[in-house]
Amino acid sequence: MARKMLIDGELDKTSEVESHYDFDLFVIGAGSGGVRASRFSAQNGAKVGICELPFHPISSEVIGGVGGTCVIRGCVPKKILVYGASFGPELEDARNYGWDVNERVDFNWKKLLQKKTEEINRLNGIYKRLLSGAGVKLFEGEGRVIGPNEVEVIQLDGTKISYSAKHILIATGSRAQRPPIPGQELGITSDEALSLEELPKHAIILGGGYIAVEFASIWRGMGAKVDLFYRKELPLRGFDDEMREVVARNLEGRGINLHPGTSLSELAKTEDGIKVRTDHGEEIVADVVLFATGRAPNTKRLNLEAVGVELDRAGAIKVDQYSQTNVPSIWAIGDVTNRMNLTPVALMEGTYFANTVFAGKPMAPDYSNIACAVFCIPPLSVVGLSEQEAVEKANGDILIFTSTFNPMKNTISGRQEKTMMKLIVDAETDKVLGASMCGPDAAEIMQGIAIALKCGATKAQFDSTVSFINSLSLSLSLSHRLLDICQVGIHPSAAEEFVTMRSVTRRVSAGKPRTNL
Repeated sequence: MARKMLIDGELDKTSEVESHYDFDLFVIGAGSGGVRASRFSAQNGAKVGICELPFHPISSEVIGGVGGTCVIRGCVPKKILVYGASFGPELEDARNYGWDVNERVDFNWKKLLQKKTEEINRLNGIYKRLLSGAGVKLFEGEGRVIGPNEVEVIQLDGTKISYSAKHILIATGSRAQRPPIPGQELGITSDEALSLEELPKHAIILGGGYIAVEFASIWRGMGAKVDLFYRKELPLRGFDDEMREVVARNLEGRGINLHPGTSLSELAKTEDGIKVRTDHGEEIVADVVLFATGRAPNTKRLNLEAVGVELDRAGAIKVDQYSQTNVPSIWAIGDVTNRMNLTPVALMEGTYFANTVFAGKPMAPDYSNIACAVFCIPPLSVVGLSEQEAVEKANGDILIFTSTFNPMKNTISGRQEKTMMKLIVDAETDKVLGASMCGPDAAEIMQGIAIALKCGATKAQFDSTVSFINSLSLSLSLSHRLLDICQVGIHPSAAEEFVTMRSVTRRVSAGKPRTNL
């Protein structure tokens, strides 16, 4: 195995690195968190190297790509497909708005797939240029840790080269998992689902989380028959129970067949497709079976245990509040630590790592009031505590404010689909503890609400929010809303409901959640 102390003959660039290290920092994994940590560390004067597997839309132990899961086979391509799937129902709604839409509207899956692939290729190139522009040295190959201050890169031709680094950062993310059932090799994961050569006519999805409900919406929106199986009574375990009920109703309203309390026990190949057997003995045949049953930290091939890095039972790297492992020179961020597995969180952890290690500003990530969205159709977005979490943590009563209404757009289109908004408020302090919304543009609206919660906003401050309303709306409302006119939101909009919820829907005592689904 070769040993390379100086990189590309750049002797003068090592002057700030301790003489026996090739790099101040070497990062394994060039996803969102790894790229952010590398760039920001380099901007703080560190000499940085990073390695990543060669690019491919579908990941494996030996292929991946700069940009990571989010950019290549996660958030970005998924959102592109969500946009694509949304046009089908939008075309239906357009008829009542005066648009003459032919009875037959064709959808070209292959064209959308090509456009999606072009976009992730473009973003892959952008991420590479970001690294280059920051002065980060990129190595293509598989990285593993072989010592507290040493990494090994297995290059594409199989040769191995080792590099020394004062600090090593693991940012290898996570990978989709398949359930241990007979015939599991016949199913696919989200990786393959984003790159299917043919759009399925009938899809079966196992799982009740983000990926499951999002792909159910995508395929149904594109015209496929979809059966969604999940073990719990409602999808999206961990979210507010009331909002989960809304999502389930909307999925059914869009024509998705829900199978709560049901799992798959076996898959078998037949002439007609893939036959699945449920744990209730039911049999269904479909074109595609998607396993959306969770992800596992990507640590198996990193050799971490050999150098003494502690892992938890799930294989995630154990870290302290600053993302440092029990081996002082080795750090980890993102999904590989299994803390809060969201791209913006990995970006935050990467930024704080760089500030802590190379800017002399120790910063521990704050995981409170992080907004997130589930891009089912229509989407769900939340920030802060759910009703169940608030009641569990509260010392006193919790006030629940809700608003359920027919969006203005639906009054003309005729679509029977309600939007719901919810605020969780501490009765004693009036502080808003949580907010959630299921309806069009939920994620865009919730981003602004998240800022308010991060600043510790009270319900009274929500109620006192004043926004411009057009003169026609003002004149129509003056006669019967004169007393409220200084307390209105942007009108007409769905978002105004968040600042006009005056009446308490219910008051919940500490320790007594409304539901327990």
